[in-house]
Amino acid sequence: MGEHTTTTARGAAKLTLRARKPGYAVMQECLAIQAEGPGLTRWQRFTGADPLRAEAASWYKGALGERQVAAELEALGPEYTVLHAVPVGRRSTDIDHVVVGPTGVFSINTKNHSGHTVWVGGRTLLVDGHRTPHMHRALQEGERATALLSAAAGGPIPVQPVIVVAAERLRFGDKPPAAVTLEPAQVGAWIAGLPRVHSPEAVRYLSMLAEERGTWHVDAVVVHDTLRHVQRFERLERDIAAATARRRLLRRALGLGVLALPAGAVLGYWWAVAAGALAAGG
Repeated sequence: MGEHTTTTARGAAKLTLRARKPGYAVMQECLAIQAEGPGLTRWQRFTGADPLRAEAASWYKGALGERQVAAELEALGPEYTVLHAVPVGRRSTDIDHVVVGPTGVFSINTKNHSGHTVWVGGRTLLVDGHRTPHMHRALQEGERATALLSAAAGGPIPVQPVIVVAAERLRFGDKPPAAVTLEPAQVGAWIAGLPRVHSPEAVRYLSMLAEERGTWHVDAVVVHDTLRHVQRFERLERDIAAATARRRLLRRALGLGVLALPAGAVLGYWWAVAAGALAAGG
């Protein structure tokens, strides 16, 4: 379901931010960059060339990371409201995830650094030894979310910033992180395990406020078909998987040719398996 306006028997009914899909903003950027470049040639598709443009790779990886964290958060259950890609302010800035529940309200910043070493201490977060602005931005998001939600509620509602990092190795310094820093598999249990600070009535009220776009963004109503972007992104995922499978088939065919088959047989075998892969990939 996309974030758009629907018509009911009583007239126009605006969908809330519950309709936003995880990773929506980074999906948009990834797809926009993909659209700027030429498509693959028939031969490139045949040989399994990667359809993902180099300039879009970080956005693609980021979207996968947000979807992974979203899956962990959805396991929290019905006591919690989980929102994704929450638009904030005037421009296209968003908060990756906002969670409202009996244990508090949380703004979650997701970073996908799989394959890299991440070190965290105080207000510093390093990736392979290089300083990043991740901690500073996560703290800013928490402060901004606190101000906006408190204004909507008419009283102080603290929002706790959290960073969720996918990494090959997550290390911590002697100084505790300025914002709670977790791995994806930890975030749901951590939130659920905190002391309860909101009654069921308060959770319902805060969830209602958090779901309204006007709580966070100056444009209270924006018509976007988020489902269309998700479908395009999922098509890109399938194309990448199909290209990877084709490259494996090529390596397999070449390996067989080197070991046992004459060149003509190798070519014939490769044409057969590649044609099958093309048919399977649509």
